[in-house]
Amino acid sequence: MNQLVDGEWRTDTYEATDESGAFQRGETTFRSWVAGSDVPDHIDAEPDDRFQPEVSRYHLYVSYACPWAHRTLVARSLLGLEDVIDVSVVDPYRGEGGWQFTPEKEGCTVDKLHDSDYLRELYVAADSDATCRVTVPVLWDTKEDTVVNNESREILRMLTTAFADLGDVPGEEPAVEHVDLLPDDPETRDRVDEIITEIYEPVNNGVYRAGFATSQSAYDAAIDELFGALDRWNDHLADQRFLAGDTLTEADICLFTTLVRFDQVYHTHFMCNHKQIQQYEHLWPYLRDLYGTAGVADTVNMDHIKEHYYTTHPEVTPTRIIACGPDLDWEKPHGRADL
Repeated sequence: MNQLVDGEWRTDTYEATDESGAFQRGETTFRSWVAGSDVPDHIDAEPDDRFQPEVSRYHLYVSYACPWAHRTLVARSLLGLEDVIDVSVVDPYRGEGGWQFTPEKEGCTVDKLHDSDYLRELYVAADSDATCRVTVPVLWDTKEDTVVNNESREILRMLTTAFADLGDVPGEEPAVEHVDLLPDDPETRDRVDEIITEIYEPVNNGVYRAGFATSQSAYDAAIDELFGALDRWNDHLADQRFLAGDTLTEADICLFTTLVRFDQVYHTHFMCNHKQIQQYEHLWPYLRDLYGTAGVADTVNMDHIKEHYYTTHPEVTPTRIIACGPDLDWEKPHGRADL
């Protein structure tokens, strides 16, 4: 895979699997926190007073195709932050040059801040000696003219804490009812963090571990953990509407962006074909419930999702043929409100 090495773009350096054939996800690089953010206890970091939460100061670089970037788009919508933090959207196809800006393609934009051709130019602008993968999402600060953070879970937490109050415009009716994605109750917050951690490795990352495995044993291990976790969370949702109780939280966003891609992409492209989400008694209505929440469906661009996965990984699908995928009924009543 491709990455920056000392500020130079290289196409022959990053190995995605280890000697056993198991997929290894690289660490993100920029890990500063906006002032006023609630930093989880398990993260060794402090908010930086240089980065004050302000309207129109920050910019998000995203891909509709990427589940990690999708987390920030969902939160941005549910918190009413569209007019607070603008976005630039990269091409869903990621070639040898990395994420690229192709505004002529539907759903994509220019780099609204720098008019860059590639996202990697932003990384080098922030750190001329950067040695890292170039990923989305990226939170950029226009005042300090640098990347604040490119770790999706941390950007999500900044949006739900430091930026949450900026979404309410006095005297104006919000387009969607704003959701408190991180309750004040410390016990609930701890539970949200626990759930996000619990679903990350077997589910969020698990589909990649299955899809990019280069040995049967690595694939089998990933699949066993993935569907074991899906079975567990399916049972968990039998008698409560959301993962952490009766309120939609960050944890649900983190599971949603994997589940919404599952039947269309991961089931086929990543060989996660033991079962589809639509076959689960509780996960499937739960997914429809989240999808039908005001402001969420607008963040789902299935054309970008399918184009990205089926055309960007030639080691998995060398023909780059985009699978048609199942015809899912998102409007079917879910009945979850009764819980």
